Amino acid sequence: MSITLNRRRFGALLGAGALAGATGLPLRRARAAETIYVLNWQGYGTDEAWALKAFTEKTGIEVKHDYFNSEEEMLTKLRTNPGTYDVVLINSARTLQAQAEDLLEPIDLAKVPNAADLAPQLRDHANFHKDGKAYGVSWLWGINALGLRRDKVKADSLSVLADPAQAGRVALFDDAVTAIGIGALMTGQDINAPKDMAAVAAKLKELKPGVKLLWSSEDQWNKAFAAGEFDVSIYWSGAAVRSQRNFKLAVDFVVPKEGGIGWIDGLSVPATSTRKDAALAFINYMIDPGFYDYWATNIGAPASANAKAMAALPADDLNKQIHKAEYLSQLQFMSPLSDDQRTAFSDLWQETKAFYAG
Repeated sequence: MSITLNRRRFGALLGAGALAGATGLPLRRARAAETIYVLNWQGYGTDEAWALKAFTEKTGIEVKHDYFNSEEEMLTKLRTNPGTYDVVLINSARTLQAQAEDLLEPIDLAKVPNAADLAPQLRDHANFHKDGKAYGVSWLWGINALGLRRDKVKADSLSVLADPAQAGRVALFDDAVTAIGIGALMTGQDINAPKDMAAVAAKLKELKPGVKLLWSSEDQWNKAFAAGEFDVSIYWSGAAVRSQRNFKLAVDFVVPKEGGIGWIDGLSVPATSTRKDAALAFINYMIDPGFYDYWATNIGAPASANAKAMAALPADDLNKQIHKAEYLSQLQFMSPLSDDQRTAFSDLWQETKAFYAG
């Protein structure tokens, strides 16, 4: 990613005040040449060059990265490379799966000072905790809900997806977990464990007259929306920010009265890490408001789990407007699914897509 830095802002980031808050540690260098290894999606925050330079300048801890292309690959790398990684990005729906395999170290949140400013609904979420111990630090969050074409559609309910007025004007995200989650919300059920899958199937099939597009990437959504192919969609909150800011698309993001599908990405420490203190210092930096402010306002980022960081954004910041704190109580968060559940969700979605195509 090409980044143009404001010299004054970058200098301030390197200053003692910013890093003191970011690391939560006295401003002293760590052991010479100490290096930690982070496992993450490429280009997802932890590998921002300006941030790594600032962190290393003040702590002496060098940060190197390895990447994965799927959550299954991430788990495989943790299993097969003991001692290699010190920090790993895990969607919270997978955190306890990794914990159950003894892949993660319990985290003492008292050693992560910035954790005190995390939104309680995110910091204390059950997805991160087992037997009173934390196995992940909430970092970023987002929502799957409604994306509506401004000035053409006003709605506060998922029922707009089945509105006859929107025939042939609806786009759905081609993802089984999200689709079953939407069907569960529309039938008043738990998105992670719907008890009446027949009702979910019936509700999803009711959407057929409206379905114009099943999209699978943000780029595909942006191009189709810009071309006027649909007016109503299931969309991602962070993507809605980018669509508005980067492409000037007239999309309004709405969390409907039925609620939205929430997700949380957390940072964890692998059980086999031999550099755990340095790993916690880096995690603390990643949830620091100073880091987040620059990342969000100059480059673009999902919503921070740090309530103080979100509050510090400018009032007109799109991330702040779309990721409202009050939404946290209106979301059902993605949680661990068994292999049998994932198979059932996938089978139902494949059946539904065949119905749409028929």
